[in-house]
Amino acid sequence: MMVAARLRRRLLLLKRRQAAAAARLLGILWLACVAAEGVAGGEPPLKCDELRLGQYICEDPKIDNSTQEPLNCTNQTAYVPCHPAPNITCKDHSGNENNFTGKEVGFYKPIACRNVNGYSYKVAVALSLFLGWLGADRFYLGYPALGLLKFCTVGFCGIGSLIDFILISMQRPLSNPLHLLRGRHTENM
Repeated sequence: MMVAARLRRRLLLLKRRQAAAAARLLGILWLACVAAEGVAGGEPPLKCDELRLGQYICEDPKIDNSTQEPLNCTNQTAYVPCHPAPNITCKDHSGNENNFTGKEVGFYKPIACRNVNGYSYKVAVALSLFLGWLGADRFYLGYPALGLLKFCTVGFCGIGSLIDFILISMQRPLSNPLHLLRGRHTENM
Protein backbone atom coordinates (compact mmCIF):
# COMPACT_ATOMS: atom_id res chain seq x y z
CA MET A 1 0.00 0.00 0.00
CA MET A 2 2.81 2.32 0.59
CA VAL A 3 3.94 1.91 -2.94
CA ALA A 4 0.51 2.83 -4.23
CA ALA A 5 0.38 5.90 -1.98
CA ARG A 6 3.79 7.02 -3.20
CA LEU A 7 2.74 6.56 -6.81
CA ARG A 8 -0.40 8.61 -6.18
CA ARG A 9 1.61 11.41 -4.59
CA ARG A 10 4.10 11.45 -7.45
CA LEU A 11 1.29 11.42 -9.97
CA LEU A 12 -0.40 14.30 -8.13
CA LEU A 13 2.89 16.25 -8.00
CA LEU A 14 3.46 15.61 -11.71
CA LYS A 15 -0.06 16.87 -12.53
CA ARG A 16 0.55 20.01 -10.44
CA ARG A 17 3.83 20.64 -12.26
CA GLN A 18 2.13 20.16 -15.63
CA ALA A 19 -0.67 22.55 -14.60
CA ALA A 20 1.90 25.15 -13.45
CA ALA A 21 3.83 24.78 -16.74
CA ALA A 22 0.60 25.14 -18.71
CA ALA A 23 -0.32 28.24 -16.68
CA ARG A 24 3.13 29.74 -17.35
CA LEU A 25 2.80 28.97 -21.04
CA LEU A 26 -0.63 30.63 -21.17
CA GLY A 27 0.78 33.65 -19.33
CA ILE A 28 3.64 33.94 -21.81
CA LEU A 29 1.24 33.65 -24.74
CA TRP A 30 -1.04 36.32 -23.22
CA LEU A 31 1.94 38.64 -22.67
CA ALA A 32 3.11 38.08 -26.26
CA CYS A 33 -0.37 38.94 -27.59
CA VAL A 34 -0.55 42.12 -25.50
CA ALA A 35 2.93 43.18 -26.60
CA ALA A 36 2.13 42.48 -30.25
CA GLU A 37 -1.06 44.54 -29.99
CA GLY A 38 0.90 47.41 -28.43
CA VAL A 39 3.48 47.31 -31.21
CA ALA A 40 0.83 47.00 -33.90
CA GLY A 41 -1.07 49.91 -32.38
CA GLY A 42 -4.36 48.23 -31.61
CA GLU A 43 -6.23 51.22 -33.09
CA PRO A 44 -6.22 52.17 -36.75
CA PRO A 45 -3.79 55.01 -37.53
CA LEU A 46 -5.04 58.58 -37.68
CA LYS A 47 -5.43 60.52 -40.86
CA CYS A 48 -2.31 62.65 -41.34
CA ASP A 49 -4.27 65.91 -41.15
CA GLU A 50 -5.38 64.92 -37.62
CA LEU A 51 -1.81 64.73 -36.28
CA ARG A 52 -0.94 66.85 -33.25
CA LEU A 53 1.30 69.88 -33.37
CA GLY A 54 4.92 68.71 -33.32
CA GLN A 55 4.16 65.50 -35.21
CA TYR A 56 4.41 67.31 -38.55
CA ILE A 57 6.03 70.34 -40.17
CA CYS A 58 4.55 72.42 -42.98
CA GLU A 59 6.46 74.21 -45.69
CA ASP A 60 6.25 77.99 -45.98
CA PRO A 61 3.79 79.08 -48.65
CA LYS A 62 5.24 80.26 -51.94
CA ILE A 63 4.25 83.92 -52.39
CA ASP A 64 3.39 85.50 -55.74
CA ASN A 65 5.40 88.75 -55.93
CA SER A 66 2.80 90.58 -58.00
CA THR A 67 -0.19 89.93 -55.72
CA GLN A 68 1.57 89.20 -52.41
CA GLU A 69 -0.73 86.18 -52.02
CA PRO A 70 0.22 82.53 -51.71
CA LEU A 71 0.32 80.79 -55.08
CA ASN A 72 -2.79 78.81 -56.10
CA CYS A 73 -5.07 80.83 -53.84
CA THR A 74 -8.77 80.08 -54.43
CA ASN A 75 -11.75 81.16 -52.30
CA GLN A 76 -9.44 83.00 -49.86
CA THR A 77 -7.64 79.70 -49.11
CA ALA A 78 -4.32 78.24 -50.22
CA TYR A 79 -2.83 74.87 -49.31
CA VAL A 80 0.72 74.15 -48.14
CA PRO A 81 2.30 70.68 -48.08
CA CYS A 82 2.98 69.20 -44.62
CA HIS A 83 5.42 66.40 -43.80
CA PRO A 84 4.77 64.02 -40.87
CA ALA A 85 7.76 63.48 -38.58
CA PRO A 86 9.97 60.40 -39.08
CA ASN A 87 8.48 57.08 -37.88
CA ILE A 88 4.92 58.46 -37.75
CA THR A 89 2.33 56.13 -39.23
CA CYS A 90 -0.82 57.76 -40.59
CA LYS A 91 -3.10 57.76 -43.60
CA ASP A 92 -1.94 60.22 -46.26
CA HIS A 93 -4.14 62.50 -48.39
CA SER A 94 -5.03 59.61 -50.72
CA GLY A 95 -6.02 57.26 -47.86
CA ASN A 96 -2.94 55.02 -47.94
CA GLU A 97 -1.39 54.03 -44.62
CA ASN A 98 2.30 54.99 -44.60
CA ASN A 99 5.19 55.01 -42.17
CA PHE A 100 6.80 58.36 -43.00
CA THR A 101 10.49 59.23 -43.05
CA GLY A 102 9.91 62.99 -42.77
CA LYS A 103 10.39 63.75 -46.47
CA GLU A 104 7.05 62.63 -47.93
CA VAL A 105 3.98 64.87 -48.08
CA GLY A 106 1.30 63.52 -45.77
CA PHE A 107 -1.38 66.18 -46.17
CA TYR A 108 -2.05 69.73 -47.33
CA LYS A 109 -2.91 72.32 -44.67
CA PRO A 110 -5.29 75.16 -45.59
CA ILE A 111 -4.09 78.71 -44.89
CA ALA A 112 -5.81 82.06 -45.36
CA CYS A 113 -4.71 84.03 -48.40
CA ARG A 114 -4.81 87.59 -47.10
CA ASN A 115 -5.11 89.66 -44.02
CA VAL A 116 -7.50 92.29 -45.35
CA ASN A 117 -10.71 90.45 -44.39
CA GLY A 118 -12.22 90.33 -47.87
CA TYR A 119 -11.17 93.85 -48.87
CA SER A 120 -8.99 94.46 -51.91
CA TYR A 121 -5.34 94.71 -50.97
CA LYS A 122 -4.54 97.00 -53.90
CA VAL A 123 -7.38 99.40 -53.06
CA ALA A 124 -6.35 99.49 -49.39
CA VAL A 125 -2.73 100.32 -50.28
CA ALA A 126 -3.78 102.97 -52.83
CA LEU A 127 -6.15 104.63 -50.34
CA SER A 128 -3.46 104.57 -47.67
CA LEU A 129 -0.87 106.12 -50.00
CA PHE A 130 -3.00 108.87 -51.55
CA LEU A 131 -5.80 109.54 -49.02
CA GLY A 132 -4.33 108.13 -45.81
CA TRP A 133 -3.99 111.61 -44.32
CA LEU A 134 -7.82 111.86 -44.54
CA GLY A 135 -8.38 108.43 -42.95
CA ALA A 136 -9.88 106.91 -46.11
CA ASP A 137 -7.86 103.72 -45.69
CA ARG A 138 -9.24 103.10 -42.20
CA PHE A 139 -12.82 103.85 -43.29
CA TYR A 140 -12.38 101.37 -46.15
CA LEU A 141 -10.99 98.64 -43.87
CA GLY A 142 -13.87 98.99 -41.41
CA TYR A 143 -12.30 101.15 -38.69
CA PRO A 144 -14.51 104.28 -38.77
CA ALA A 145 -13.34 105.59 -35.37
CA LEU A 146 -9.68 105.54 -36.42
CA GLY A 147 -10.65 106.96 -39.82
CA LEU A 148 -12.46 109.89 -38.16
CA LEU A 149 -9.54 110.46 -35.78
CA LYS A 150 -7.08 110.51 -38.68
CA PHE A 151 -9.37 112.88 -40.60
CA CYS A 152 -9.60 115.32 -37.67
CA THR A 153 -5.84 115.26 -36.99
CA VAL A 154 -4.77 115.24 -40.66
CA GLY A 155 -3.36 111.74 -40.39
CA PHE A 156 -1.83 112.34 -36.94
CA CYS A 157 0.29 115.09 -38.56
CA GLY A 158 1.45 112.67 -41.27
CA ILE A 159 3.11 110.22 -38.89
CA GLY A 160 -0.01 108.07 -38.51
CA SER A 161 -0.49 108.02 -42.27
CA LEU A 162 3.07 106.79 -42.78
CA ILE A 163 2.67 104.09 -40.10
CA ASP A 164 -0.67 102.96 -41.56
CA PHE A 165 0.81 102.83 -45.07
CA ILE A 166 3.63 100.60 -43.84
CA LEU A 167 1.27 98.36 -41.85
CA ILE A 168 -1.22 97.96 -44.70
CA SER A 169 1.61 97.33 -47.20
CA MET A 170 2.89 94.59 -44.90
CA GLN A 171 -0.69 93.21 -44.68
CA ARG A 172 -0.94 94.04 -40.98
CA PRO A 173 -3.78 96.58 -40.67
CA LEU A 174 -4.04 96.89 -36.89
CA SER A 175 -6.86 98.60 -35.07
CA ASN A 176 -4.36 99.66 -32.41
CA PRO A 177 -0.87 100.55 -33.70
CA LEU A 178 0.49 100.25 -30.14
CA HIS A 179 0.52 96.46 -30.67
CA LEU A 180 3.85 97.03 -32.42
CA LEU A 181 5.36 98.30 -29.18
CA ARG A 182 4.36 95.14 -27.27
CA GLY A 183 6.03 92.71 -29.63
CA ARG A 184 5.45 90.91 -32.88
CA HIS A 185 1.82 90.84 -34.01
CA THR A 186 0.62 87.23 -34.44
CA GLU A 187 -2.63 87.56 -36.34
CA ASN A 188 -3.39 84.73 -38.79
CA MET A 189 -2.29 85.48 -42.30
